[in-house]
Amino acid sequence: MLKTAVRRVGNSLGITLPRAIVENYHLNEGDELHLIETGDGLILTPFDPTFAEWAKAYEKTNKRYRNTLRALAK
Repeated sequence: MLKTAVRRVGNSLGITLPRAIVENYHLNEGDELHLIETGDGLILTPFDPTFAEWAKAYEKTNKRYRNTLRALAK
């Protein structure tokens, strides 16, 4: 398990990410991370949860209108 500490950054608080995490998730300075509160604690993720909802809606539409979308793609 990797650990980090909460540190003062100006008037705010922040954390530093271990190099292994930065490399595994291909993070760069300025990348947006999403903080999600759960019953078990916090999740910090580079993946936008609203995009996941959009993708699920697209899947339904894609299945329902598969032939129409194929025709439009030509």
